[in-house]
Amino acid sequence: MDQQLSRPTWSRQIEFTLAGIGCAVGLGNIWRFPYLCYRSGGGAFLVPYLFMLLVLGIPLLHMELTVGQYTRRGPVHALANVCPLLKGVGMASVAISFILCTYYNVVITWALYYLFSSFQAQLPWQSCNNTWNTPNCSDHATNSSYSSTASQEFFKNKMLQQTNGVEESGGMRWELFLILILAWILIYLCIFKGVNSTGKVVYFTALFPYVILIALLINNVQLPGALDGITFFIVPEWDKLLSMEVWVNAAAQIFNSIGIGFGSLLAMSSYNSFNNNILKDTLTISIINSLTSILAGFVIFSALGYMSYLQGIPVRDLAVDGPGLVYVVYPQAFANMPVSQLWSVMFFFMLLCLGLDSEFALVEVMVTSLMDGFSQPLITLFKRKELFVLAVCGVAFLLGIPCVMQVGIYVFQLMDHYTAIVSIMFLAFFEVIAICWCYGVNRLSDNLEVMTGKRANIFFRLCWLIVDPVLVTVILIFSIIQFKPARYEGYVFPPWAQGVGWVIALASIIWIPLGAIHTLWVLPGSFTQKLKLSITPYSLDERSKMPYYERGGKDISVISSNFLVLEKPPIQTNL
Repeated sequence: MDQQLSRPTWSRQIEFTLAGIGCAVGLGNIWRFPYLCYRSGGGAFLVPYLFMLLVLGIPLLHMELTVGQYTRRGPVHALANVCPLLKGVGMASVAISFILCTYYNVVITWALYYLFSSFQAQLPWQSCNNTWNTPNCSDHATNSSYSSTASQEFFKNKMLQQTNGVEESGGMRWELFLILILAWILIYLCIFKGVNSTGKVVYFTALFPYVILIALLINNVQLPGALDGITFFIVPEWDKLLSMEVWVNAAAQIFNSIGIGFGSLLAMSSYNSFNNNILKDTLTISIINSLTSILAGFVIFSALGYMSYLQGIPVRDLAVDGPGLVYVVYPQAFANMPVSQLWSVMFFFMLLCLGLDSEFALVEVMVTSLMDGFSQPLITLFKRKELFVLAVCGVAFLLGIPCVMQVGIYVFQLMDHYTAIVSIMFLAFFEVIAICWCYGVNRLSDNLEVMTGKRANIFFRLCWLIVDPVLVTVILIFSIIQFKPARYEGYVFPPWAQGVGWVIALASIIWIPLGAIHTLWVLPGSFTQKLKLSITPYSLDERSKMPYYERGGKDISVISSNFLVLEKPPIQTNL
C-alpha cells in the first residue's frame, strides 16, 4: 500500500480530462469514421453509431475509469485485484498497448515526413514531373486500374519506396528512420515526468487540432463541389440499417475509438484524485470523441466533393480506407486548393498532434504497469524514473524499425490487422466478463459511492450487467465468423506471413490463460477452493493471504468485501 499512498495525481483535474480526450481522439477519427460512414449508408450510419455510443461506449468507459480511479493501479494490478482469475486481461492490455505503440508511431513518422515535405514552393505530390513518378502517373484521379495519381506515387514510390510484397525486405528508408527517432524524442519529452509533463502537453495537443479542423472546414465548404461531398456524407440510405454488419461496424468503431480494452484510460484515471467526478469525465471524453469524428467527416467529405468536382468522377471512387485517405486522397485535394502549402502544413501538423497524445497514452500503460509492480527494483536499476521511461521508449523504437524499411507498409498492415482487429476483441470480451460479472455490478456501484457519494444509476447497472456483455459477445462472434486474412490493397499476405500475424496476436492474448493458470497455482486449497478464491476480489492481496485465525475467523470474501467498501481514500500527493 505504500506506493498507493504516495501515488501522484494530476495537478488539475482538467489535465486528465484533456489527456483522456487526446487519448480517445486519434487518427482513427480522421480516416476510419468517415470511411465507415460512406460505406454504411451515409447519415444512416449515425443511427447505430450514436446508439452504440449510448449503450456501449459510455457505460464501458465509465466502468474502466471507475476501476482505475478506485484501485489507483494500472491495468495489470487493477484486474488482478477485481478478478484474480482473469488478471491476465490486464497483462494482455499492457502487451497490446505496447505492440500498438511500436507501429502507431510510424504513422506519426509519416505525418512528420509529409509536414516537412509541405515546406516547398510546389507540393511534391502536385505533379508527375518528379524522378519517382512512373509513365502511368496521372495528375488527375481516374477509374482506370492502369494509372496512378501523383499523390499515390509520392506515398508509394517516394516516401515508402515499398517493395512488391512482404517476401522482399528491401533496404532501410533512412529518412523515415531519422524521423522515427525524432518522433520518439517528442514522445519521451511528453511523458518523461509522468502526469506532471503529460498534463502540461495535453493543453496544446488536445485542443489545437480543433482549431485546425474548424479552419479546414471553413475553407473547404467554400470550394465548388463541397456540398456534393457533404450530401454524400450525411444523406441516409435507410436500407443499410437492415445489415447486421453496419451495426457491428458501429459498435467496433465506438469500441476502438474510445479505446476500451487498451488500458490507456484506465491507467491515466489511476492518477485521479480519489473523489473525482467520474461521470463528468466519462461523458466529456466520449461525447467529444464522437463529435470530433462527425466534424472530421464534414472536413474530409467536403474536400472529397471538391475533388469529385474537379475530376468528374463520383465521390465513392475517391474514398479510401485506412492511411490512404489521409496520405493519398486528401493531399491530392490540397494540391488543387489555393495556398495549398498552408493547408497541407496545418493538416499534417494536426495529424501530428492527434497522433502524439494517443501515442504517449499507449506508452504510459507500459510505464505505469511496470512501476506499479516493480518500482523498487526499477528505481534501483535505472536510478531515476526518467531513465526507465527512456529505456521503454528505446525498446519500442527498436521494435518499430522494420516498419521504416521498404517492406515497412506490409509489416505495418500485418501488425495492425492482428492487433487492432483480432486481439482487442478477445481482450475486451474477457475484460467485460471480469469486471461486470466476476467483480460484479454491486461492488462497482459501491466503489462509486465511496468515491463520489452516489451509486451508479439503473441505466449503467443494466448496461454493465446485461447489455454490454451481450453486445461484446455478439461483436466477437461476428468478428470470428467474418474474419478475413490480412491484405494490403490487392496484395494478399502469404500463409507464413499470416502465421507471423497470429504469433503477434497471441503475444497479447496468451497472457489471459497464463494469468489464470498462475492464479490457480498460487492460491491455497483444493481445486474447488482455488476456483472460488480466484473469482473473489482481492484474494491475491497480501491482507487476504493472512492465516485464517489472524483474520479473526472471518472468511476471505468478508475481508475482501470490507476492504472494497470501507477502506479510507488513499493519501495523494500532487507532483
